[in-house]
Amino acid sequence: MRLQLTKRTDYAIRACLHLAMEDRCPISGRRIAEQMSIPNQFLPQVMADLGRAGIVGAVSGKNGGYCLRRDPATLSLLDLIEAVEGSGRRHECAVREAPCDSDPACALHPVWAEAQSAFTDVLAGALIGELAAQQRAADELVGPLGPERMHR
Repeated sequence: MRLQLTKRTDYAIRACLHLAMEDRCPISGRRIAEQMSIPNQFLPQVMADLGRAGIVGAVSGKNGGYCLRRDPATLSLLDLIEAVEGSGRRHECAVREAPCDSDPACALHPVWAEAQSAFTDVLAGALIGELAAQQRAADELVGPLGPERMHR
């Protein structure tokens, strides 16, 4: 079983993590892309998704860039994933060609519902502020996370 994010969501998480780790605002798109190994042509699209969700804001001008609009202490991975991909909640029944909430419920419904709930609870509990603090601590031990160290 593979749980895999889309590249767009992966880039959104990287960008927000970088914004949360910086002590200043705004941060240029070029710096975010360079530091987090995000292709320059995709960053504006990703940031637009996050902007529509009220997660980031853009500052125009020579010294412009992006800022988090939400407090990293309350911003979760689930917030980021849903901002880019929409809700991942299953709407179609795995057995019947019908909405998952139709009567009678199929035998798989409680299993899928429980698994989905556990998965979303973990993502909702993973807060960008805490992840940024953990990454800062790791950077102090082994050096900053940069393009040469990003896993693909």
